[in-house]
Amino acid sequence: MALGDPFDLTGRRAVVTGASKGIGLGIATGLLNAGASVIGLQRSPLPASLLRLAEERGSEARHVPVDLASEDAIADAVAHALSLGDVDILVNNAGTQIRHDAVEFPLKDFDTVLNVNLRAVFQLCQAFAPAMLSRGWGRIVNISSLLSFQGGYRVPAYAASKGAVGQLTKALSNEWAARGVNVNAVAPGYIDTEMNEALVADPDRNAQISVRIPAGRWGTGADLAGAVVFLASDAAAYVHGVVLPVDGGWLAR
Repeated sequence: MALGDPFDLTGRRAVVTGASKGIGLGIATGLLNAGASVIGLQRSPLPASLLRLAEERGSEARHVPVDLASEDAIADAVAHALSLGDVDILVNNAGTQIRHDAVEFPLKDFDTVLNVNLRAVFQLCQAFAPAMLSRGWGRIVNISSLLSFQGGYRVPAYAASKGAVGQLTKALSNEWAARGVNVNAVAPGYIDTEMNEALVADPDRNAQISVRIPAGRWGTGADLAGAVVFLASDAAAYVHGVVLPVDGGWLAR
């Protein structure tokens, strides 16, 4: 780690769920640029662009396959990741979204969203934290949502899961802050990713959303990288239990 640079992550190893595209790819790119090595936990392989960046930076980018809906698969992926060396940073980015009117929302779909967006996040925190706690240094960054603060529309399971991620972040920070492990969350605003394709493609809904964003545009995965690098670094040593909006000013409107 460079002397005097609190944002430098050289020598740190980060696990990022869903690092192959969208927000996760932006975050993984930011962590590599800050000097960290990255292990991507998701079904799909890491893109060639991320592997090239890791090589250029003299770092590493590896893929550990996992089905985040499966408790056993997560346990196996954690064991694999830990076998590669100490994990200093955990970014719980991956999530899923299913839209239905609330009166028609199948309980199976509700459970699917909660399992991936909440239970998997807790399982990963629970699995990676002990080694961080024993070393007295660790960073956990959970990716929450504007729907930690708002209710959304036709997304009751997603809103419930992301609200819970915010509260889980605070609960874990209360237990682990004094032991050197910082637990925080980033709440993205409207980001132009595959999850939001339906909204982006709907001219009326897109216009309704865009007009409320003071920054004047939807966000990109790269817009989340700086906030995550900050929370993963020594610069955030005294930051605990925060849910940080990165939303182009949406909540301030």
